[in-house]
Formats: sequence, structure tokens, C-alpha cells
Amino acid sequence: MPGSAVWLNDEPVKVLPDGKFVVGFGRDAKLTQALRWQTPEGEVQTREITLTAREYPTQRIEGVPQAMVTPPKSVLERIKDDNWRVAKARKTSSERTDFAVDFIWPAEGPITGVYGSQRVFNGVPKRPHYGVDVGAPTGTQVIAPAGGKVTLAHPDLYYSGGTIIIDHGLGVNSTFLHLSKLTVKPGDLVEQGQKIGEIGATGRATGPHLDWRINWFSERLDPALLVPPRQ
Repeated sequence: MPGSAVWLNDEPVKVLPDGKFVVGFGRDAKLTQALRWQTPEGEVQTREITLTAREYPTQRIEGVPQAMVTPPKSVLERIKDDNWRVAKARKTSSERTDFAVDFIWPAEGPITGVYGSQRVFNGVPKRPHYGVDVGAPTGTQVIAPAGGKVTLAHPDLYYSGGTIIIDHGLGVNSTFLHLSKLTVKPGDLVEQGQKIGEIGATGRATGPHLDWRINWFSERLDPALLVPPRQ
């Protein structure tokens, strides 16, 4: 409702003048969440949100260069700078409402990796995978799954290679990793379905694919929940 205030687990949530707001829950979120809101008339209501537990697969990948599993000290500063760039882009909280549309898949191809899976590189367990991987040849076009503003477009981050981040509003953003070519730049406004780049195998990648991620600020969401299931 326009003019209302909203809290998630007692933390304030930004509400647009028309009443729109967003909340999101990641892989390791507690299964019980508390949503509270106050109407312009002062009436306070609460609702308990119960999440459903999910099981996630384990993926074992061999043959990854050791420098990519445990990066050498010589690149730690570069990685630190990369992480700062990405974190800054994801802090954006514009009043765009592109998040409210039905998202579309950003690339055509088979699903080769799913959200939440635990990856084991050369026998070493790593942190969970927070994106959806679409396998396709280098040069396959990548399109915007929803409209927004480009907040990051970098051709060569250490882990993710060619990387683009698009702000969809209220802290919701898409990240596209391992791109071979970028066709947008920071500050560009893009429409849903517009080409933004091409699939590649840049950064830490064992083959050409798109790693697509969705965040609500620092909360990592499952992109597959926003798009139609693949046939």
C-alpha cells in the first residue's frame, strides 16, 4: 500500500511511493522469517514467512589449473580490487521497477550448472555456486533478462573474466560472468531482450558458458525461480 513502512526481521525495507518493495532469501537463509508493515494510518500487521528447505547437488570438476583453485599471492590485491568493484555495483538501490516484470532467459543453451550446488575443484570443496550456468559456444549472444541500468562492465576480472552487472531496482541486480565480449558500458540503460554481450570462457572457467546470478543486495538468489522452466 502506498505510504506504508516495511520491515524484514526488524530491518527496514525500502518502499517505493507506489507501495512496491522487494525481499529475497538466499541458499542459507533461516527457514522462518518475519515480515512487518505499518499502514499510513498507523496500523501494524505481521506475517511469518516459512521457507521450504532444499537439497543441493555436489559437482566435482577435475583438471582446473591449481592457480585458479588457490590463487597465487601475486594476484591477491587484484582479487581484492575486483571484489570491491562488484560489491560497490551491488550496493545500488535505485527506484527503478524493472524487477517487477517477468524475467526471460539471458541466453539459449542447456543448463550445465545450477544454483546452490557445492563445487569440488580437483578434490578441494569450494563455496556453493550461486548462479545458473548456460552452456553455449563462445560468441553466443547474451541478452538482458529484464531492463535496467549497467553498473559494472569489466572485460577481465580475475575469477569471472568479462563481467556485467545490471541494476533492476531496489537492490535487485543481475550479474553475467565469463563473457568474451561486452556490448554495453557503465551507465547504459538497457531494455529487456537487448544484447549486452557474448558468451565466453574468460576468468576461471573450464569451457564457454554464461554464469548468470541474481542478487538482492548481498543476498544471493536463485535466478531459475524468476524465469520459465526449460523444456
